[in-house]
Amino acid sequence: MRIEGVHATPGFSGFYFDDQRAIKGGASQDGFAYVGEPVTDGFDSIRQAGEALLVELELADGTVVRGDCAAVQYSGAGGRDPLFQAEEYAPVVEGPVAEELVGRDAADFLENAELLEELDVEGDRLHTAIRYGVSQALLAAAAEAEGTTRTDVLADELGTEPATEPIPVFGQSGDDRYVNAEKMFVKGVPVLPHGLINAEEKIGSDGETLLEYVEWLVSRSAELGPDGYEPRLHIDVYGMIGEIFSAPYDRPEVVDYFAALEDAAGPLPIQIEGPMDVGDREAQIEAMCELRDGLAEAGVGVDLVADEWCNTFADVQAFVDAGAADVVQVKTPDLGGIQRSARAVQYCDGTDTRAYLGGTCNETETSARACAHVALATNAAQVLAKPGMGFDEGYMIVENEMRRTVARRARERREIEDEVTADD
Repeated sequence: MRIEGVHATPGFSGFYFDDQRAIKGGASQDGFAYVGEPVTDGFDSIRQAGEALLVELELADGTVVRGDCAAVQYSGAGGRDPLFQAEEYAPVVEGPVAEELVGRDAADFLENAELLEELDVEGDRLHTAIRYGVSQALLAAAAEAEGTTRTDVLADELGTEPATEPIPVFGQSGDDRYVNAEKMFVKGVPVLPHGLINAEEKIGSDGETLLEYVEWLVSRSAELGPDGYEPRLHIDVYGMIGEIFSAPYDRPEVVDYFAALEDAAGPLPIQIEGPMDVGDREAQIEAMCELRDGLAEAGVGVDLVADEWCNTFADVQAFVDAGAADVVQVKTPDLGGIQRSARAVQYCDGTDTRAYLGGTCNETETSARACAHVALATNAAQVLAKPGMGFDEGYMIVENEMRRTVARRARERREIEDEVTADD
């Protein structure tokens, strides 16, 4: 089935763009907004509405499939592509991208998606958000052409065995870390709560506030969760442990703090994302290895999650090869084409590093559903509930997409088995 048309419409994403450099430079919050001038190129204000570019592919039979171009909340920071402005990039999708794709066989997902990775427009590679969104539409097009699920298309292309149950979903609380965590407990979310521990008042000058929060999570999960509920605690500290304790990270004070976190978690497994942020990839890997070795030597069972300086496919490879983390986050919009996120998860196979298929609150329901198929096709360790920071909506989107896909694949297997039985 041929691709007959490519269309792009500017729209909204599920959260906001924030100028990280301005915020780290001391910009203060005024309600939901920030006071001060932006410092990152492209920003008109420190916090501004998130944008998405809504891509539609027309197929020869009249079917229309979709993908959404989106970028992370902290766009333009840490070596990422510039701030993604939908109006600016719509002509690129309807121009050079359309010229490459129209007339191609929709069933050739991987070939079509990799074509975008190599496409050069006026001397520049396509923005990661464009590669991300258009590849989602290409995946949906291939599934339509083959009459199968997006999970199966990816699995067939990459040679994987898809999961037969939904992948554990990781709920993110945003700053409303108590109420949203309680929502997660009631729904029995398997991994939680993120916590957004990005300032000293949220962790405590000696880390005591975070310890109290972990103790509360354990107690409240037992009160509100379903029978037998034992969630994995995953807390993102945005480098704040490093801010409090500083290097070296294998010294007793640091290791003892992680031991206290393990004690506070009691019977629940706990993993800490971004324990420090030391300024560049190689130094971050060294610091993470130092801490991980110190914890292992002391017998402290707190897992470490790589986030800072782990943005691209090459970054994921570097962290995994060094054994710098128990878990790496695969930040889907930062990797470009969605097939690259799948390959990043695959790269963790056979190592002692688990793959967390993440992304950002600043995506859309379309990109979130596409990522649910990546998670199933690659059997990721966990997948982020997205978009937005309200928790319920993102959890519903990702969990339900996986459930309906698992159910469809199970029905199709039963039908095949029944046919074989009937023939015998």
